[in-house]
Amino acid sequence: MSAVKVILREDMGKLGGAGDLVSVKPGYARNFLVPEGKAIVATDSNIKELEHNKRVIAEMLAKELKDLRATSHKLKSMVLEVSKRAGEDGKLFGSVTSANIAELIEGKGVKLDRRKIQLPDAVKEVGEHTIAIKLHSEISSSVKLIVSVKD
Repeated sequence: MSAVKVILREDMGKLGGAGDLVSVKPGYARNFLVPEGKAIVATDSNIKELEHNKRVIAEMLAKELKDLRATSHKLKSMVLEVSKRAGEDGKLFGSVTSANIAELIEGKGVKLDRRKIQLPDAVKEVGEHTIAIKLHSEISSSVKLIVSVKD
């Protein structure tokens, strides 16, 4: 099968940045990129509009980066506390997952997708933990998580 050329509407990690003209497999374009609004098919008219779209996308990304920097500052000053049942050695009965952390952050007024939380393994011990959060390819942050024993 031949590749399909698409114009990306947003940054797609290893694939390319917003406004880039890239070649992808037809199924990836047809089933994911185009229906999700992450890309448009690169027809002649779309290629002619690419310059205008790049300007619009650049403005949108600049605003998004500004908002993400503000969110990053909020997250760095945030302390999350959770109480869980634990054994005598400090091991939790259960764990604190990225979904739990996203819920705690949302409770503090910041909406965050759980996939942005860089948690290699669920937290399974009582104590203080620093949780890394990758908001954007250029912006990272962290929050402090304090896990205490529930009475």
